[in-house]
Amino acid sequence: MIRTLRTAVRIGRRRPRGVDLSHPARSPLGSSVVNCVVYQGGQRQRGDCPAAEAIRQVRVGQPKLPKLPVQGAPGGRGARRSGGFVWIGLHEPADEEFAEIAELFGLHPLAVANALQAHQRPKVERYEADTLFAVFKTVRYVEHDQLTATSEIVETGEIMAFVGPDFVITIRHGGHGSLGPVREELESRAELLAHGPAAVLYAIADHVVDDYLAVASAVQDDIDAVEMEVFTQHPAGGSPRRSGQAEEAGRIYQLKRELLELKRAVAPLDRPLHALSNQPSRIVDADVRTYFRHVADRLARVSEQVSSFDELLNSILQASLAQLTVAQNEVLRKISAWVAIIAVPTMLCGLYGMNFDHMPELGWTYGYPALLISLVTLCGLLHRAFRRSGWL
Repeated sequence: MIRTLRTAVRIGRRRPRGVDLSHPARSPLGSSVVNCVVYQGGQRQRGDCPAAEAIRQVRVGQPKLPKLPVQGAPGGRGARRSGGFVWIGLHEPADEEFAEIAELFGLHPLAVANALQAHQRPKVERYEADTLFAVFKTVRYVEHDQLTATSEIVETGEIMAFVGPDFVITIRHGGHGSLGPVREELESRAELLAHGPAAVLYAIADHVVDDYLAVASAVQDDIDAVEMEVFTQHPAGGSPRRSGQAEEAGRIYQLKRELLELKRAVAPLDRPLHALSNQPSRIVDADVRTYFRHVADRLARVSEQVSSFDELLNSILQASLAQLTVAQNEVLRKISAWVAIIAVPTMLCGLYGMNFDHMPELGWTYGYPALLISLVTLCGLLHRAFRRSGWL
């Protein structure tokens, strides 16, 4: 019941999303191109168009060549700009398709090779004079009714972005991390979108960190639930609950493994965001750097949460293993106590089972009842002593 309420609250806290523009089937352009939109002065221009036509609308006076050099790139003549930019969104593009776009925008071959391969480390790299290549790990919390030792909790994907003076190219890998809501939110904030491609990069980073915060909150609920189960007392008494402690250790270990996925997404992004927020750049102006500082602060909070989660899970795992050891010792004490009780009749019966002629009380009429009474009395005294000492 408690977990159901937590799930409902968590879903209610998520920000509302508009139409999902991330799926290729929604794109009128076909293939892996999700959107190809031109923005002028913070306003979206009507209609989608091919990438070559879009960049020609932005780069005024540029000759109609299949490859257009980037402004300020070595060996290329800077073209006169119209003040706008084009945002091209891709979802898991094929090599041949992305090669055409890379040639059109003059992207660096190493960055292109990294963009086509998933499982990249989060980073922000500068290529040539004024082109940035950013990699963000996206995360999604996998809802589950009950946490098991094999439950998938954190699902990861990737968003890669090429950012230049007049273009943004985003490549998304994975089935989540839609940029449709990011695009819609940006288009509703014309004053921010007027800052150009750097505003898009900020919005993507902000969106990714928002997901980090949401996943961290959901993982904390799982950790709280496991912690409550580990330290729950036995309903009939004050001893720790012993049933299912091995399964609890498996769930804790699975939580640590899934937390490692989140840590791999969060930790490497700290230095790139600080660089974007503090170091002067031709792509990111001073106003947008202020926004990046806000994102970097929130990322630092997530990093602290992940580190504290790891330490807390270590403590919970040690407590669970300690309880398992205590439970095993308790079982061993009970076995030892019963062995000690059984040893008394075994010893006496073994003595009188030997075939000697001269043994005490062999000819006594009440010898057998006296032996039984002695056995019961000794065993009763031992049982009482073990009960009072807590061994039984």
